[in-house]
Amino acid sequence: MIYIDDSGRPQSGLVVYGWIEFSQYEWHDVMRAWLNFRKHLWCQYKIPVDKELHTTEFANGRGDLSKRFPDEFRGPDGTPFKKDFGKFIAQECLQQISSIRGIRVGACYHKGKPEDFAQTRTDLYRLLVADIDGHLKIDNSLGQIYLDGEDDMYRHIHRELKLQGRNIIEDPVMLSSKDSQLIQMADLVAWSAYSAINRHESQEFAWDWYQDYLAARDPRRAPIQLPER
Repeated sequence: MIYIDDSGRPQSGLVVYGWIEFSQYEWHDVMRAWLNFRKHLWCQYKIPVDKELHTTEFANGRGDLSKRFPDEFRGPDGTPFKKDFGKFIAQECLQQISSIRGIRVGACYHKGKPEDFAQTRTDLYRLLVADIDGHLKIDNSLGQIYLDGEDDMYRHIHRELKLQGRNIIEDPVMLSSKDSQLIQMADLVAWSAYSAINRHESQEFAWDWYQDYLAARDPRRAPIQLPER
């Protein structure tokens, strides 16, 4: 089971896909571990279990993450330090992902011309699907991909695979990140990979998150560039 989300910035031409994956036999344990963590976030920080964790928003201090902003992230005059709180929660989430038994993560990227952003996104996904399918063949396994959104591009790319011998089964299952805890986990991976690759000064705080929290769960230990050089 492979849950994928994308990240990127059209102005720079950089596209990133990040994912989490695990055996179908691990699904119950992965979900239970994450839901227990979400309950902890509610009890400790009043972040609702069904609140979407959209990393680019809360890690940058945007939006209202908590129903009752914690006092330890307020200034002497009561001002809420939303960005500090968001960064803290993001790292808590990444630590939790890294601790879940049976889970693996990965990320890939490609930087094209800004005006070709949509095509770069399509081409990179095609390469990612081929890469995943190849690894499934090596493992003699079948895999199902789950994605955020409704873009028909993903479906078309899956249907380009030759039916005889393909190890990715079916079209991708399209999910809403607002409703899928597992897609939200993939979003955390994708955004952390994007920050590590893009290295924009405004996100210097997150440059090492992928290495610090996720590399141990990534068989390749770092985001890979596709096509590989």
